[in-house]
Amino acid sequence: MRQTTVGRVKRMLQTWITGESGQVSGEGLHDIDKYNAMHDADDADGRNKGYVDLVNSYYNLATDFYEWGWGQSFHFAEKWPAESFSESICRHEYYLAMRLGVKPDDAVLDCGCGIGGPLRNIGRFTGARVTGVTLNQYQVDRGNALCAQANLDHKCKLVQADFHKLPFEANSFDHAYSIEACCHSPDRADVYREVFRCLKPGGYFISYEWCVTDLHDAKNAEHMLSKKLIEEGDGLPDLLHTKTCDEALERVGFEMIESRDAALDANPGGEPWYRILTPSYFSLFRLQFTWWGTFLMNRVLNGMEMVGLAPKGSQKVREMLRQGQLGLVMGGEMGTFTPMYLVLARKPLK
Repeated sequence: MRQTTVGRVKRMLQTWITGESGQVSGEGLHDIDKYNAMHDADDADGRNKGYVDLVNSYYNLATDFYEWGWGQSFHFAEKWPAESFSESICRHEYYLAMRLGVKPDDAVLDCGCGIGGPLRNIGRFTGARVTGVTLNQYQVDRGNALCAQANLDHKCKLVQADFHKLPFEANSFDHAYSIEACCHSPDRADVYREVFRCLKPGGYFISYEWCVTDLHDAKNAEHMLSKKLIEEGDGLPDLLHTKTCDEALERVGFEMIESRDAALDANPGGEPWYRILTPSYFSLFRLQFTWWGTFLMNRVLNGMEMVGLAPKGSQKVREMLRQGQLGLVMGGEMGTFTPMYLVLARKPLK
């Protein structure tokens, strides 16, 4: 049976109260304060060292909120004219599968899969066996339940793993991809090295990467504010420059096929990736980003906390996500940030 909106909200609030285990342990109540403390220190080195706690705390808090408001695929996409948001998301994923040349009998790795929206779409689209890894156990449990509901559990599955230490034998996968996930790593080369190890010779790896662009100026206060807000609101240790991805892939042995900022691709009459996050009184989803929407949401959450309908810290969670929204729109409009720096690389045959 398809889950109702009320059911999703109820589960979202319960998750914040109980934590990822589903048992009332109090852990969920501490996640937001623990997460905020990591960013309040404004120490990228500290966040890099503690990336496991950083990412787990973030997704314990944000996963159900994302699914409820965004869908099962936690990523951006530019919209083409007359295209719906969900259609743009699927097209964004199918493009990766086509560039990889995935065949029905292939084994494919999704590196940083969230709750598995992309791996289910790509599994349906190609017929391939797709295995996703995510650090967060709650996402694994939720994603595998969704695979079963979609009758895809015979070929699509999620595994709990750190993508710095993938639990697979060498040469296990025909191809691999990542969608806006490697930014959670403090060391891109280390992640790419593990992907390289798990790929069969001749296998391709393609990824959409979150990066600062050539327009980013570390001496510009507005640029640095956007970067900080994105890191704070999206569970990131430190945003890196686009060229870091190219250099890291080549350093671990990949042959670079292509790299470009796909956010700059021509799209006449369409919408940029960040438009969905901008305020609008004419869009039900974007209404929440207006002054009145933000005020109303904060008052409602505060009231729900006071009477016990929402756990303490709910309003803090929304404020955390709002900081990310503000930073992303700033970075998108200035052109100093992209969530879709596309890299395509190949593991040599020998």
